[in-house]
Amino acid sequence: MKSVVIERPNEISVLERDVPEPGPGQLMVQVMASGICGTDLHIYRGEYMGNYPVIPGHEFSGVVAATGSGVTRFQVGDRVAVEPNIACDNCINCLNNRQNFCLNWQAIGVTLPGGMEEYVIVPERTVFYIGELPFDVGAFMEPLSCVVHGVQRANIGLADHVAIFGAGPIGNLMIQMARIQGAARITVLEINPGRAELARQLGADHVVHSFDELRPDTYDIVIDATGAIPVMNRTIEFVRKGGTVLLFGVPPSGRNLEVEAFKIFQKGLTVLSSFTSVRNSFQAVDLLQSGQVRVESLISHRLPLEEMPHALALIESRDPAVKKVIVQPNG
Repeated sequence: MKSVVIERPNEISVLERDVPEPGPGQLMVQVMASGICGTDLHIYRGEYMGNYPVIPGHEFSGVVAATGSGVTRFQVGDRVAVEPNIACDNCINCLNNRQNFCLNWQAIGVTLPGGMEEYVIVPERTVFYIGELPFDVGAFMEPLSCVVHGVQRANIGLADHVAIFGAGPIGNLMIQMARIQGAARITVLEINPGRAELARQLGADHVVHSFDELRPDTYDIVIDATGAIPVMNRTIEFVRKGGTVLLFGVPPSGRNLEVEAFKIFQKGLTVLSSFTSVRNSFQAVDLLQSGQVRVESLISHRLPLEEMPHALALIESRDPAVKKVIVQPNG
C-alpha cells in the first residue's frame, strides 16, 4: 500500500509499505478522506511534537476493512471517522477527565501512523460511526470536536459579542459554533477576500480586513484562530474588561508572545488556550449529521495521495483560492 512518510523535517516521500493487520481490539480502516491542517504543516516543518519518521494525517474517515479479535461495535463495511488522540484512562489527568493531557498520550498521525496512507490500524475506542455522511465531511469530525472543546472552554454564551481572528477552516467552524452557542454578534478579521466572503455566508455579522477596523476594549470574547504570533499579540487589545481571550490557533513551538502583562491585570482578563478535545467526537458527528455545522464550502481541493507534497505546497502558498485540502488515499 502507499503511505506518505515525513522522514524528517522538510523531507516527505510517498512510499510502498505492507498492509498492516489489526490486533486485538483494533480495526483496519481503509482511508477515504484525510484533511490537512496547520498541525500537519508544523510537523512537516519540525515545529510540533512528532516521532520521525511519521505518517501524518489525524483528520480522516473511511471504511472498516478488517477487525481484530474482541471488536464488538463495528463490522467490515461500516463508514467511520477516527478520533486521533489516545488516552490511557488510568493516569491522574485521565481520571480527572483531562484525557487531552494524558501522561501517556499518543496521537494517530503525530506519534503513531496516521491517515495519509491507504490503510491504517486504530483502536476500536477511537472510532465513530458516521452513517451516510460523505467521507470528506466525516473527516471534519476531528477539527470540529476540537472547536467544540474550545467553545466550551471560552464559555461563549447568550448575547455575547465575539471577535474571531482568521477565517480559515477553523475560524469558519468557530463562527458556526459561536452562533449555535447564542452569540449576538460575530465579528471576523480576515485579509483573504475569498475567506472573508465565506465567513459572511457562514454567519459572521461583520467582516473586517485590518486591525484598524476593530474597536478596542469591545468584545466579550476574542478568539485567535490563526496561530500567527503577531495576530495573537493583538488579542488583548480588543477584548473588553472582564472578558475572555481564547488562543486556539496552533503557533510554532519555541516562539514567545509579546503582550503587556499589566494590561491583562488591569482589564481582569481570562486568557485561555485549548489543546485538542475531551470526548467531543460524538457531539461533532451529531452537528455534522444534523447540518447545524456546514463544511462542504470549506473544501477547495481534493487530491490523490501521491500529490501530498503538492497539497502541502498549496497550503504554504497562501493562495487565496486554497481553503481545506482533502487527500483521498483510495479516491
